Amino acid sequence: MGELDRSARILVAGSGGLVGSAVVRALRGAGFTDVVGARSAQVDLRDASAAREFVAGVDPVAVVDAAARVGGIAANAARPVEFLHDNLRIQANLLDAAAGAGAGRFLFLGSSCIYPKFAEQPIREDSLLTGPLEATNDAYAVAKIAGIMGVQSYRREYGLPWVSAMPTNLYGPGDNFDLESSHVLPALMRKFHEATVRGDARVTVWGTGTPRREFLHVDDLAAACVHLLDVYDDPSPINVGTGEDVTIAELAALVARTVGFTGEIVYDTSRPDGTPRKVLDVSRITATGWKPRIGLAEGLASTYRWYLDNYVSGEGATA
Repeated sequence: MGELDRSARILVAGSGGLVGSAVVRALRGAGFTDVVGARSAQVDLRDASAAREFVAGVDPVAVVDAAARVGGIAANAARPVEFLHDNLRIQANLLDAAAGAGAGRFLFLGSSCIYPKFAEQPIREDSLLTGPLEATNDAYAVAKIAGIMGVQSYRREYGLPWVSAMPTNLYGPGDNFDLESSHVLPALMRKFHEATVRGDARVTVWGTGTPRREFLHVDDLAAACVHLLDVYDDPSPINVGTGEDVTIAELAALVARTVGFTGEIVYDTSRPDGTPRKVLDVSRITATGWKPRIGLAEGLASTYRWYLDNYVSGEGATA
């Protein structure tokens, strides 16, 4: 397949989000000179005709699909219809539009939630479709599985070197810090920050604190995307992660130290834990020559600096 020409036009769908903005940064940092972003304000990818018209106008050589409706446990549980339907539409429309525009390469970004709730740990790519999903985000997971099947179908029918990557839990600059819709790490960071500002004696964390999770800085994922565009051509999705996990309690303590919170951490066991453990087997991607570079402590510190500079000091300020 060969390394992608650095002058080739690359379309990054979802370029305004956590992942998409990082992918744009990584592509430009890797020497790509013609990177085009697609934000939801520019084009509604849920609209098939709008998606086809936009992508045809861009005429990309390659497409990175980082566009999605995403959220944490609370958001997924409250709005499964939106998480299912919006993601199905975005994916199908973008795949169709990219094929119509003659894009030679397509990188679909899924999620580690595609794997069964009780998959053998660390989770290998061949665990897909071998058991029931975690109920708190099954609608989103099914949509992402459909995206993988979409990529595989285009490969089979049209012989295109299109691929899928499954990132683990992500965090970093540009994350969503809304307490109702965010994932666990940014929610904890905001909770501990606001508690510190108010001088609270304690912070309550959802669940038991015992589930184990893996966290990857979004800039590491973005670097992996550039790497995969150059080297990967296989119908199987490929995992992207660190291969290491921590308990939610360990994560909460680390976030508290990062923020400077010195009070008590208590757990609301009436709230759902989600999947007991989720850590990816990353042997396939590491065999291609990629590995993460940003440790969790370092990544949390830089993310907190971004939060202070861009959220607390800006429109999202609450404390």
